[in-house]
Amino acid sequence: MNLILLIDILGTIAFAISGVLTALNKRLDPFGILIIAFVTAVGGGTLRDVLIDANVAWMRNLTFVYVIFCSTIFAVVFRKRLGYIRRSLFLFDTIGIALYTIVGVEKGIAAGFHPIICVALGTMTACFGGVLRDILCNEIPIIFRKEIYATACILGASAYFLLHFTPISEDFIVIISGSIVIIVRLFAVYFNLSLPSIYRKDELENR
Repeated sequence: MNLILLIDILGTIAFAISGVLTALNKRLDPFGILIIAFVTAVGGGTLRDVLIDANVAWMRNLTFVYVIFCSTIFAVVFRKRLGYIRRSLFLFDTIGIALYTIVGVEKGIAAGFHPIICVALGTMTACFGGVLRDILCNEIPIIFRKEIYATACILGASAYFLLHFTPISEDFIVIISGSIVIIVRLFAVYFNLSLPSIYRKDELENR
């Protein structure tokens, strides 16, 4: 198993669990939980593969389907051991975007795209599964709010692309890039950092 495939599977696990936790919080039935887990895990990657005219990964490799199914069962059975839903959701979501950012950039590099497109693919892969999850669960997607979410992916993706052309080993590049995404996201939440608001105070008060 190559490194990128391993990262892809780990990201699938993290996002599937993230989807399950959101679905549980909305009190969905078992079928709804499985659908949300599946969409969260493969939504971003599917969109990426369609845009770059590549084979959709989970349709060619059923390992991803099995991983999502097993992750869903695991998260449902051990949901109480995962601790507080909100905290666990944040943890798995953050791990997921870090791993999927790397996969998306690598796919772009392998396809020979421009650096900006590679970074966009990494960000899209990481974020759009969560966007679909939140929309289906009647939530405003995090990426559309002022929270630092996509920004963390962009920074990690940029770092991965730049480091890819250095003598640094692939393992260290993955660790460094993924850590950037996670650290930026954690710092943003811990210190309550956000993107600047374009709305005046009276506009916010009149919502």
